[in-house]
Amino acid sequence: MAYKIVTSQCTVCGACEFECPNAAISLKNDLYVINAKKCTECEGQFDTPQCAAVCPVPKTCIPA
Repeated sequence: MAYKIVTSQCTVCGACEFECPNAAISLKNDLYVINAKKCTECEGQFDTPQCAAVCPVPKTCIPA
């Protein structure tokens, strides 16, 4: 499974893009999106998905 960004809540701060170890997050049309094919939910690298851990808005990076 992958994570997704709730675009209506996203502040476009960019914190998640730089923390993603798989480069699965990118800016498209002024919104951040997660490439589900690249997202591993940080398994094997971190205890929790880093996008959700660094996001300043709760429940913006959520399981898809």
